Amino acid sequence: METRELRYFVAVAEELHFGRAAQRLGIAQPPLSRAIQRLERRLGAVLLDRTSRTVTLTEAGSVLLVEGRAALDAVAAAERRTRRAALSGTGRPGLVLVTKASASRELLARLLDAYAAEPGAVAVDVILCGPAEQERLLREGRADVALLHRPFDSTAGFDTEELSTESQVVVLPAGHPLTARAHVHMADITGLPGLPLPRWPDPDGTYPPGPGPQVRDHAQLLQLVALGRACAVSPESCRAQLHGDLAAVPVLDAPTVTTVIAWPPHSRSRAVADLIRTATRLQ
Repeated sequence: METRELRYFVAVAEELHFGRAAQRLGIAQPPLSRAIQRLERRLGAVLLDRTSRTVTLTEAGSVLLVEGRAALDAVAAAERRTRRAALSGTGRPGLVLVTKASASRELLARLLDAYAAEPGAVAVDVILCGPAEQERLLREGRADVALLHRPFDSTAGFDTEELSTESQVVVLPAGHPLTARAHVHMADITGLPGLPLPRWPDPDGTYPPGPGPQVRDHAQLLQLVALGRACAVSPESCRAQLHGDLAAVPVLDAPTVTTVIAWPPHSRSRAVADLIRTATRLQ
């Protein structure tokens, strides 16, 4: 299959309308229809059920939609990484590292300092993103490595090395009755009157239902906690970012958070390998 054919098919499968797909692709509808027919003949499978009014995916079409998206994403990622590698000797950033804003600050600073001291180190461009965005940027080839946090981030399909594991605390307004305790349990803070847990966006940008406020970054969350509008369960290392109007209490039964450095398994970049090696020595 050609990438052009896959792109055509994915457009029709997502629009479920040949006219809209043709408009999206910037081509006429007849050649689009012929391209899909050729693809079906080559595969020996009906991909789309067509009537005069509707277009629906067959089982085979549903499989190709998933696989086709992944293949097109891989091609786009390969192009981005190749272009970035070609620029590595021109003074432009040689590596792109993505991490969630306000997470792993101390670890990131130590890693960057240690790597910069290595012979042959290249410049590292750091992208700070919102929750759940590191994985997408790494898969799309917009980053070479990422700091991910299990169990919140998926590491499926990546090679990883564990860097640190820490317990979690609940962040509360200073002076709240629970701040007088040495520790709490999740049952103590779930449904806490007036201080609901926040709602973070899913990867598609939508928020799950619930009473908690919608938040997009850690700074926004801490401000809401300080205002007495929410509480937050965060890794222990967040204590370094808390001001006097906030307090943290250990949560005994909250899951531990493991920070890993992740990279695509097919990477052959020496700079990536050197950065990973430096990261593992920090443990």
